[in-house]
Amino acid sequence: MAATRTQSTTNTPVLYLAFELGWTEWKLAFSTAPAEPARLRSIAARNLDALQQEIAKARQRWGLADDVPVRSCYEAGRDGFWLHRWLLQHGVANVVVDASSIEVNRRARRAKSDRLDAAKLLQQLQRYHGGEQKVWSVVHVPAVADEDRRQLHRDLLEMKSERTQHSNRIKGLLAGCGLAAEVNDKFEALLPTLRTWDDQPLPAELHRRLLREHQRWRFVSQQIKDLENERARRIRTEQEPANDQVRRLLELKGIGRNSAWLFVMEFFAWRQIRNRKQLGALAGLTPTPYQSGASSREQGISKAGNRRLRAMAVEIAWCWLQWQPQSALSQWYEQRFGGGNSRRRRIGVVAVARKLLVALWRYLETGEVPAGAETVDWRVKMGGRKHEPSVN
Repeated sequence: MAATRTQSTTNTPVLYLAFELGWTEWKLAFSTAPAEPARLRSIAARNLDALQQEIAKARQRWGLADDVPVRSCYEAGRDGFWLHRWLLQHGVANVVVDASSIEVNRRARRAKSDRLDAAKLLQQLQRYHGGEQKVWSVVHVPAVADEDRRQLHRDLLEMKSERTQHSNRIKGLLAGCGLAAEVNDKFEALLPTLRTWDDQPLPAELHRRLLREHQRWRFVSQQIKDLENERARRIRTEQEPANDQVRRLLELKGIGRNSAWLFVMEFFAWRQIRNRKQLGALAGLTPTPYQSGASSREQGISKAGNRRLRAMAVEIAWCWLQWQPQSALSQWYEQRFGGGNSRRRRIGVVAVARKLLVALWRYLETGEVPAGAETVDWRVKMGGRKHEPSVN
């Protein structure tokens, strides 16, 4: 799906196009050469007919033939990848750019507008196709099916966060009356029995609000349960390669359904990873040293990669230390960080997360089990019997 970068020459005419995508309006910046002022145009957002007309007008403006190649770019964001796919289908060599990798002026106050952003993107697009590979980071666009597989666990994460919000809101309202109670399915029956500091029932409006909040909590909880059941069904029965990878990860102690599904659907099922350094960079688990003259310090991990994967990798690193104490990775952690204070141990867990991510990648690619790790039958983790018939 990704467009390939080709170095342009002065003998080959090319039309460059940069998008600044807004909700109601799109800014378009056209040019054919780096030294040429940008031709700026505005169209209604998502108006593809107007976009085709502007591309045709830009060709006429510079006297270009209809078959002259068009190279474009836009920042990754809310609009996703549908525009990228449409552009490729219509013969435009598009790239989707990581917004955080775009160069900006380091002054605290700098002029910023959609027109300036589009012109800046256009300049960097020309530099990129001129041979500057590191001018920005290009997003690897997933296939439609790969992108669709990510919806289940992302929705599940959002709903769990929403359920926590409802629970915390209920507890906060009760705390304002000097009360505390567990938020569960029995909360509605418990509510009439609660008494304030002066042995009075809860005020009527507060009582009704708590009931409405709990109904929302219960609705979200049911949706979470339905999604978890759907995920379990797919793991047990579906024969797709991605689900096979999930089952293989589940055979390692310390890896559960949430982590195995997220690792595969968010990363391993569609990413073409070349080496461990690239893997660490994609997860945002690479160090960021700072050296200037005699000053030298470490600024922590980059956090430039997939935030969902990174959070889960750190969480699973703790689980790995607990459930795989005899593994080589756990032994390394104990020797290097086990005797340190809590801050040193937390730093060590991030290192474990990166090493474990590499080990899991190798395990899925080559079948090499992490050194010293224990394995179990994946059916046991799914609530089945160890020797029940295979899904294959």
